[in-house]
Formats: sequence, structure tokens, C-alpha cells
Amino acid sequence: MKSKILIVGGAGYIGSHMVLRLAQAGYEVVVFDNLSNGHRDAVLAGDLVIGDLADRAALASLFTDHRFDAVMHFASSIQVGESMQLPARYYANNVGNTIHLIETMIEHGVQHLIFSSSAAIFGDPVHIPINESHPRQPITPYGWSKWMVEQILTDCDRAHGLRYVALRYFNAAGAQPEGLLGERHEPETHLIPLILQAASGRRAHISVFGTDYNTPDGTCIRDYIHVQDLADAHLLALDWLMQGKGSSAFNLGNGSGFSIREVIGSVEEVTGQRVAVQALPRRSGDPAVLVADSTYARAALGWQPQYTNLYEIVQHAWRWENKCPPPL
Repeated sequence: MKSKILIVGGAGYIGSHMVLRLAQAGYEVVVFDNLSNGHRDAVLAGDLVIGDLADRAALASLFTDHRFDAVMHFASSIQVGESMQLPARYYANNVGNTIHLIETMIEHGVQHLIFSSSAAIFGDPVHIPINESHPRQPITPYGWSKWMVEQILTDCDRAHGLRYVALRYFNAAGAQPEGLLGERHEPETHLIPLILQAASGRRAHISVFGTDYNTPDGTCIRDYIHVQDLADAHLLALDWLMQGKGSSAFNLGNGSGFSIREVIGSVEEVTGQRVAVQALPRRSGDPAVLVADSTYARAALGWQPQYTNLYEIVQHAWRWENKCPPPL
């Protein structure tokens, strides 16, 4: 029989790509999403159940109706800046609601969880690139919420045998290569789609927060990982757990850093359009450089990213932007 996988937050950006990837790999998929940040039409496979992790009764009903072999959790709040302004909301959703999910899994005997963690758990880096042993010292409520969940998962593994893989994303980017799926955040906060909207004329300019960082061109440097490569890493992490291997955490990134100005240049190259730039002061909680060392994921999981070229990542995102422009 096919393994049945629950995708919490499967109507969102990364979750929807994961749903399609799992279906292509032959898994049976159920999506649980409250559609606060997701889209019903982004669920291209499996069954969609509308519900919220805050609703313990809805979770209990979901796990009673289905026998899941594993759960993937993509339903966190993700805006770093917003977490500085609304910390309690971030802790309530990212930590409190995740506890609801974990407790329901334990009650129903589901022992495999893949958790979307973040490079934000590392805070300001003490060395680059960042590997799994880098000190965890978050500087935002968002980062703290992710690190708290990793600690909770470690304790639940010890107490209940809940096996997990925490995947620490750097900057998810791009779109499904054939243009079937892409980013549709409302409002959009991710850099590449914002720059593409400026290039297409649907946005007057792109705001750059901080041009005086200690980097070659003064703007922040980030590691951009294609969303399709993220989905493949999750599939390999699922194999890891289903083979009976122990809980672990992996950093996922390209291993190459690109500055904001370099990303703007790549967008201009792909689109053939000039992008107007508005320079603004730094935002609180933005480290100057974040670049991943994904050696462990490559060695242990056998993960081999396919789309490591920034031009190709931007090209796929531009294809989606032209096909299905997200609302502003």
C-alpha cells in the first residue's frame, strides 16, 4: 500500500510544491491548511482538509479519519520583521500550535515528523558558511520560535519515540520549473518576487533595507535555494525516517551567497528591464551574511540540488510571475 503523508500548510508556497512532488513519487497525500496564507488552487494533488492547528478537535478528527505514516509541517508564520512587532502571535502559532500537532501525533501513534526549521535559529553568524554545529543564538522571535520547536522535538523523541528531521532552510526561492506553482504571498515579502514585480511595472520600485553592511557592495548576502530542491530534500528526509534512522537536523542551502544588488542584477538580466531601487535604513534582525554549509545533507541524505544557478532560479520565478501574477 502507498504511504499516506499529512502535509500541514500544504496550500502554501513550499508546501504546495511538496504535495506535487510527493504525488509524483507515488505517495498518498492529505493537506491540512486554514488557507490564511495558502491557496486552494495550489493543491494539485491529494485531498484538502480545511482546518487550523489551533483547533484541537479538528486535529483529532483528522487523525481519526486517516492513518498517517508521516507528517510534514509547513504551517509556521514566517515574516522575520513581523515577528519583531507581534512576538506573541508568532510564539502562539509557531510553538503553541506545533505542540498541538505533536501531541496529536503522539496520541495517534504517528512517529515520523519532518519540520520546516530555519537558518534564523543561528542569529548573527560567527563563521561562514554555517554548518549544523554553528551556535544557535536567535535574534528574532521568529528564530527563537523555530529553535524552541527543535528543542521540543528532541524532548519528545526522548520521551515518546517521536522521530523527526528538522530542515533548516536558508532562502527559499524560484518556482516549479514548468510554471505550475510559484509564490503568491499576500502581501509579498520575499526578495525575488518583489524585484520581479518592480521589473514588470506592477511595483514602482524595490526597497533595499541597508546599503552600509560590511559586504562587498554594502547590501545583505543570502543563500538562495530553489524550492524544487527543497522539496527533493524533504523527500529524502522522509526516506531517512521510513528506513528507521534516528532524528536529525540538516542545513539546506546552495552554499553560495548573493547580495541584494546581485539579485537585482540577475532580475534585470532575465527580464531585460531596469529596476528602480529605494535605499532605506537597515531592518532589525537582518544579519549581514547568511550562507549554508549543506555538506551533511549531501553526504547523509544523498541530496544533490539541481538548480544552483541564480539566473535559473530567477528565470523560473519570472515564468511563474508572467503566467499567474500574484495580487499586490
